[in-house]
Amino acid sequence: MELNAGSLKNKWQGVEIPSFDYLEMAKKTAESPIWVHFGAGNIFRGFIAELQHRLLEDGLSDRGITAVETFDFEIIDKIYTPHDNLAILVGLKPDGTTQNTIIASIAQGLKGSAAFPEDFSKLEGIFSSPSLQIASFTITEKGYSLTDLNGKLLPVVSGDINEGFSAPKHTMSIVTKLLHVRFLAGAHPVSMVSMDNCSHNGDKLRNAVLDIAKGWLDKGLVTAEFVAYLSDTARVGFPWSMIDKITPRPAAVIQKQLEGYGITGIEPLVTSKNTFIAPFVNAEIPQYLVIEDIFPNGRPPLEKAGVYFADRDTVNNTEKMKVTTCLNPLHTALAVFGCLLGYNSIADEMKDADLCELVKRIGYTEGLPVVVDPGIISPKAFIDEVINERLPNPFIPDAPQRIATDTSQKLPIRFGETIKSYHNSQTLETRSLVCIPLAIAAWCRYLLGVDDRLAPMEISSDPMLAQLQDILKGVKAGEPASYKQNLMGILANINLFAVDLYEVGLGEKIEDMFAEMLADSGAVRKTLQKYLSK
Repeated sequence: MELNAGSLKNKWQGVEIPSFDYLEMAKKTAESPIWVHFGAGNIFRGFIAELQHRLLEDGLSDRGITAVETFDFEIIDKIYTPHDNLAILVGLKPDGTTQNTIIASIAQGLKGSAAFPEDFSKLEGIFSSPSLQIASFTITEKGYSLTDLNGKLLPVVSGDINEGFSAPKHTMSIVTKLLHVRFLAGAHPVSMVSMDNCSHNGDKLRNAVLDIAKGWLDKGLVTAEFVAYLSDTARVGFPWSMIDKITPRPAAVIQKQLEGYGITGIEPLVTSKNTFIAPFVNAEIPQYLVIEDIFPNGRPPLEKAGVYFADRDTVNNTEKMKVTTCLNPLHTALAVFGCLLGYNSIADEMKDADLCELVKRIGYTEGLPVVVDPGIISPKAFIDEVINERLPNPFIPDAPQRIATDTSQKLPIRFGETIKSYHNSQTLETRSLVCIPLAIAAWCRYLLGVDDRLAPMEISSDPMLAQLQDILKGVKAGEPASYKQNLMGILANINLFAVDLYEVGLGEKIEDMFAEMLADSGAVRKTLQKYLSK
């Protein structure tokens, strides 16, 4: 059995197939598109596309989503096209059983670059269509960044602004060009929905688009009316959202299980841009999506698929609850310590008494005191589910190495927000924090590329890695005398932590922890145990 549109006519074993007509859905979507999504990876196929799939199954919609990839075009060529845009979603239950569903809500996959004129022409046609309601995004936090660590425009962005929008390269430049196409076609309303794991994600998207549009305005390439169109929430919405679902890299055990049902051609691959992907997506069952209800051109009834629609304050509080306290900081702490201590599985880390205690203290002890209850989801119940069910789930093949990717982009939210809340509090003392500073010190130690046994260790990709390692040049694990207060260039950087860690009284503490982790083989574990015992 092969995964393609033709095979949907057959009877599948162990996998639920769509009850709706996939080809008819694709035809209607092409004629009158309502939804385009940027970022064609696992979180999209395993969560966002599944939401629309549910509506199609229940007869609540008759159109699907166009998936667009602007970074890793091999995803479209090697995963989408060969399988007619279908994906197998494998839900991983804690008892080891799975629920397997063919997701058939993706009408087409396009390469979002002027280097592929046929695809880009289709994309321009979609943005010209009055029927388009949503352009959503899962492009990771760095996808919205226009500047480097020092606040200087990235060369690709500077090039896009200077050269105009005939062939933009940065995702935000491409999106701004497409919005200009929509503006020229009649300034139709649309909602631009970031679904990425970052605070105030709608503002990140809006600010990036406006910065590029204003750059083009200064060059005389667009009109002031276009900038006004982007700035008018009655015509272009940029809602905030909170998303939560763990979609780890495709696992060999899941591949083997699916092949046991007679399904062929589903081997995972790693693209030249280091994307781990397969025709199937393995993911946990729990999922949350909360979106600010700003949709000037309407939207599908996604609340019927489990999406929460709320006001901005509720979205903000829910997102802040997750990314600053109840999940993301725990993930990052497990990522850096896990890599240093030789773990390849988050679930295995949760069997480590020290690491389990570390994340409990980051969440319950240091995080919960500054979390605002969003009202729709209990912070205590959320973190209970994370610590007791989600992170220890042995059937979620998630790895600290994956989570450690792009850590520099995550620190301001995952740790910086809690630190700021303590600093601004009238009753809490910033210097009382222990485990959050410990995680930051461990990240700095991780950047040396040497594990706790003093063996070479691969570091996950990060856009700031070269700059950070240059700051740490000369520091060597196992040689504490090599440390010459090099961390100041990192810990004082507001772009990295949202605060100057020295000004809030944590810089020296983190330096001391870092220095202790340099002592010798096993120093990371010894330092962790020392501070947990206090």
